[in-house]
Amino acid sequence: MVLLEVKNLNLGFQSENNFYQALYDVSFSVEKGNMLAIVGESGCGKTMSAMSILQLIPKTARITSGGIFFNGENLLNKSQKEMQAVRGAKIALIPQDPMTSLNPLYTVGNQLLEIIKIHQHLQGVQAEKKAIEALEMVQIPNAKSRLNNYPHEFSGGMKQRAIIAMALACNAELLIADEPTTALDVTIQAQIMNLLNDIKTRQNTSIILITHDLALVKENADTIAVMYAGRIVEKAPSDEFFRNPIHPYSKALLNSLPSNKTTKLSTIKGQPPAITEKLDGCKFNPRCEYCMNICTKTVPQTTNITENHTAECFLLGN
Repeated sequence: MVLLEVKNLNLGFQSENNFYQALYDVSFSVEKGNMLAIVGESGCGKTMSAMSILQLIPKTARITSGGIFFNGENLLNKSQKEMQAVRGAKIALIPQDPMTSLNPLYTVGNQLLEIIKIHQHLQGVQAEKKAIEALEMVQIPNAKSRLNNYPHEFSGGMKQRAIIAMALACNAELLIADEPTTALDVTIQAQIMNLLNDIKTRQNTSIILITHDLALVKENADTIAVMYAGRIVEKAPSDEFFRNPIHPYSKALLNSLPSNKTTKLSTIKGQPPAITEKLDGCKFNPRCEYCMNICTKTVPQTTNITENHTAECFLLGN
């Protein structure tokens, strides 16, 4: 069952004199109880795509066309007041930086209880019980006493767990995890990913994982969508993607992963284009070792490799 479907989403930024497009016909879906990983370099549009779902885009940003359907309803037709009932209660955000996402002036319990009171309409003992359950769900020991701790009394990994607890406290159907392991060491990263997988399995929660780390998603995601310069250039089930990547950018990302087969890491030459840069054709063409003349003039269309595997590349027609 499809819980969320983003269809042909186009978004841009208005400057004083110009409008710069940042997302181009972005389309993806998330099934109930599945994890979709959106991967790519910084600035490719991953976070902006996710923030569009919650209508939390900057004031200078504007969605020009497309649809975002959650349980069949187009969220783009909802007012900000109506979206307040969706955020937290139905779709929850795990923000990018656990170190700065919690208010240092309030206890973790105060911040967790506020969310529960707003979205679950619980008070007093019932609200506290729900808060303790949420902290226990994310495996924070001595949950009841931890409610009285301030964020600085939590380690980085525990702060991230507390943020996830806030997302879980309202029984959200969809979690958007934006770089949830940033600034955490590899051991804690693994613990956080195990926790998200446990939540997905135990509660049948859907997850959108935004990351630039392909190694992180290999054992966790059900589906992978690769973004480059505001476009989804390849989409596939995880096992098929790692077995048979099609797009040159996907191949380059995978080749840049550390391997015990070689001591030398591959790199991708150049940088992704800025949204202010006018570039015809496939936006990856300046960095692509397979670039053909047509790639510099025309944007490739989406091609179906298998039923669930798509890519945008002219090599597929040759």
